[in-house]
Amino acid sequence: MIERTITPVLTELASQFPVVTITGPRQSGKTTLCRATFPQKPYINLEQPETRRFAIEDPKAFLSHIPDGAVIDEVQRAPELLSYIQVLVDEKKISGQFILTGSQQFEVIDSVSQSLAGRTALLKLLPLSIEELRRSDAQFSVNTLILNGFYPRIYDQALNPTRVLGDYFETYVERDIRQLVSIKNLGLFEKFVRLCAGRVGQLLNLQSLGNDVGISHTTAREWLTLLEASYIVFQLRPWSRNISKRLIKTPKLYFYDVGLASYLLGLEEERHVVRDPLRGNLFENLAVIEALKYRYNRGGKNNQFFYRDSNDTEVDLLLETGPDIFPIEIKSAETIAPDFFKGLTAFSRIVPAMPHGTALVYGGSEQQNRSQTQVWPVLRMHEMLDAVYNHR
Repeated sequence: MIERTITPVLTELASQFPVVTITGPRQSGKTTLCRATFPQKPYINLEQPETRRFAIEDPKAFLSHIPDGAVIDEVQRAPELLSYIQVLVDEKKISGQFILTGSQQFEVIDSVSQSLAGRTALLKLLPLSIEELRRSDAQFSVNTLILNGFYPRIYDQALNPTRVLGDYFETYVERDIRQLVSIKNLGLFEKFVRLCAGRVGQLLNLQSLGNDVGISHTTAREWLTLLEASYIVFQLRPWSRNISKRLIKTPKLYFYDVGLASYLLGLEEERHVVRDPLRGNLFENLAVIEALKYRYNRGGKNNQFFYRDSNDTEVDLLLETGPDIFPIEIKSAETIAPDFFKGLTAFSRIVPAMPHGTALVYGGSEQQNRSQTQVWPVLRMHEMLDAVYNHR
């Protein structure tokens, strides 16, 4: 098992709250993390039909078997249970009594917010980060990461990523989506997801996407919400402040796992990645989600945006740290070119007060400290973020 960065955060929160709730994609490692961190706790999986039926039909009796708490997986499968957990933790007043997990973020968070407000800490666990892989014995290049993605099973068991990701997608479509909503034409839905992969790193145009699939704008929005709820796609929001510029208000589309996007694009070998016209977009996806993993793995919330105005000034990623902004340009090339800094330079004139400076993340291997901009290899992004968040 690869050591997870979030472990000490989980341990600390379990010493402060009676319940800790962890959401994240299926197979991101939630169960493994919880069972390794709390080996003494009973483990219950609500995906098992008999267990789920017991929890739904007789929640009091179900909880009477675990009076000191438990790790409960996929809690969204029995949301009624949460109200009874609330009563139990209020009676016991014990920290770390229940550790709950769920793979449908909106449904879980809504249920938890209603029943366990003030009683639970919330964490998000995404698949492995580059930082975590670097601590293991895994050997990888940027192209390997783009192809393989970051689901732990691929690395723990040295599995073929194309097969794993194919099975993952089919299971997700067949089971998770049907739990959320009735989709009559799964073929159209699969086409929709594949076309989303073809728009990675681009501004989201639901009208165009719906037209290409052959569905309405409304259906496209509903399906995108489903993908977002199940941690398949991530929307990067445009940044806006009271500045005298006309700003783009449309989000950009990414996948929580770049390997799944690569699979949906039909990439099966590293040589396919190298020559794919979307390699730059996939590289950008990789970097954006790495920054998000860094934040989530330390118990933080999403603080990420991008910038684009009507003059076509663009910065790929903005991190808000309190009142400050840290802009990051992302380039897949291995060699640095002068025009890579153009967007950062223009943004520095718009927002001159940036105590952390600016950064360029690229596909090369050399780290540089230039006069205004730090240059970092994508494989060392976590070192750059350490310096920003820890004020070094």
